[in-house]
Amino acid sequence: MDDRELSLKILVVLSKAYKVIADRAVKSMKKNGLSENEFIVLELLHHKGRFPLQQIGEKILVTSGGITYTIDKLESKGYLKRVACPEDRRITYAEITAEGTKLIEALFPAHAEIIQSMMKDLTIEEKQMTITLLKKLGISAQAFS
Repeated sequence: MDDRELSLKILVVLSKAYKVIADRAVKSMKKNGLSENEFIVLELLHHKGRFPLQQIGEKILVTSGGITYTIDKLESKGYLKRVACPEDRRITYAEITAEGTKLIEALFPAHAEIIQSMMKDLTIEEKQMTITLLKKLGISAQAFS
């Protein structure tokens, strides 16, 4: 295969692998009553703490409308709350509640186990190499956007 064919093959293989992995991960989230975005937002807030609403979409790659909907749903379920920034009224934070923390701490270990089981055939070195190569690919691709 020449360089162009290999580039196209990478896209196909990457897309297929992502779809299979994401579908299985989402299935795990949904069986626990959360959408993919709800799970990801709770995970973000659990690991990073209070986070500006305006930056959550950029962090997890979801549109601002999608984030607003997700935040509203999580807030109505009692898993997070909006907190005004005392220094800047334009900024509102999302903060995980005790109930949200309890939920994500109960769900995350099984989720992490599912992800790890899907990656079991890669050695630690291969995982590190994959991360490095995917980051390099992402940075390269950003130049064309």
